[in-house]
Formats: sequence, C-alpha cells, structure tokens
Amino acid sequence: MILFHILTPLENLLRDVLKWLGPHGTIGFTWAWSIVALTVIVRLILVPLTVRQIHSMQNLQRHAPQMKEIQKKYKADKKRQQEELMKFYRENNINPASSCLPLLAQFPVFISLYLVLKHFPHLPGDNLEWLGIWNITDKASAGWGPVLVAVYALSQLASSYFMSATAEKSQRIMLLVLPIVFIPFIINFKIGLILYWMTTNLWTVGQGLVTRQLMPRPAAPEKRSSRTPPKEVATAVAAEPATAPAAKPSQPRKVKRKKGGARR
Repeated sequence: MILFHILTPLENLLRDVLKWLGPHGTIGFTWAWSIVALTVIVRLILVPLTVRQIHSMQNLQRHAPQMKEIQKKYKADKKRQQEELMKFYRENNINPASSCLPLLAQFPVFISLYLVLKHFPHLPGDNLEWLGIWNITDKASAGWGPVLVAVYALSQLASSYFMSATAEKSQRIMLLVLPIVFIPFIINFKIGLILYWMTTNLWTVGQGLVTRQLMPRPAAPEKRSSRTPPKEVATAVAAEPATAPAAKPSQPRKVKRKKGGARR
C-alpha cells in the first residue's frame, strides 16, 4: 500500500530506536520495557502539541456557555448553527481540531510500530516474566496477554474521560464505549502494540491529573445582558471625573422687622 511506503522512513527509525533500547543495544532494556521507553520518547516529542491541546481544551471550556446558546438558538436549522459556530470560532481564535493533534500525530507511529513488530525477530531477553509475556511479537490472546488487554481497556477509558471533557454528551459516551467495542479486534494485535497504547493512555491520564492541579480551570467570560453598556462606554464613564452638583442660587436674606413703630 502507498501508506506503508510513505511510512517506511518512520518504520526504520522506530526499529533502530527499539534496537538501541533493547537488550542487545546501548541501553540494555528487555524488549517489553523498550516498548515502554519508546512510548515515553514519542510522548516527550509530542509535548508542544500536547500544550496546544491543553490550551485549546481550556479555550473551549471558557466559551462553552456561549456555544451552547448558539446551538440552542439555531437548534432547528443545523446549517445555520454550523455557520454561526464557525463564525464564533474565528472571532474567538478557537481551533477545535487542536485537541486531536496529539492523537493524529500518534497514528503514523502506531502503524509504523505495527509494521516493525510484524517482521521483528524473536530474540532472547524480550520478556516481562511478572506478566507471563515472553515475546512482544506474540498475539495479545497468548499467555497472560488478556490481562494486559484488560489494563489497556481501563487505561483507555480513563484517557477518554480526560480527552472528552469538552465534548458533547453523545460524543463522550461514544468515546467511553469504543474501548470496550474494540477489545475483540485488539486481542489479535501484537503484545508490543498493546504495551505501546497502554503506556500512552497512562501518560494521558497522568497528564490530565497534573494539568488539573497546575492549570486551574479558566473563568467563563462575563455574561452581558441587553442593559449592559458596551465596554468602551463603561470605560469612558468610569474615567470621566466626577463633577460637583451645581450650587443653588442664594436667596435674599430676610430681615425681621421689630414690632411697634418708632416713638414721636
């Protein structure tokens, strides 16, 4: 396939890095731990995209009330609703696709790693004895592989929970159900692929927890009613010096007359 030919340089790079990390390379990890280390390296490279993803999600959260108002206002006209939402995105510099950038960037890595493991030789030292995993090129249905698949499913659910924080209810339910639906297909993948995806899910979960602690949720924009004056007018009024009330005109002083006239 054309896609496989395009990914050949990335496939060769991943194979070289995996061998460099492996038991016969410079680092000396087992093959299973080499997959984990490779995943960490990939996620570190994707940190700039991850930062953009976090800012994009916060921006969406900040403007979520206004977006819901637009959706509610044009509920009967889906075309107009999409036009108004796109206009709102442009006016507020919102890019909804930014939240998917790390996931899209990992897709070629996943396919390339699949190709690497498809032709990867069985060498001594490729084991995780505490999980009964002896070869990263075995199918996940072998040995204790199903346990690893279960851990993957749980990590994917947790990862989807953080990634779908700004999604609509229907989309969020779909993201949470998909990991369970994919299990019959994933069970036939190589154990190395399951290790890669499980590790990247756990990274996403840790990233979500750290983000919530270090980056507080942004405050929503101030709601304005029809009586709220424009910002420019309010600023001008606030800057205008207060003037003292006009003094009332002075009244002529009344002189009291003494009772009784002067004696003659």
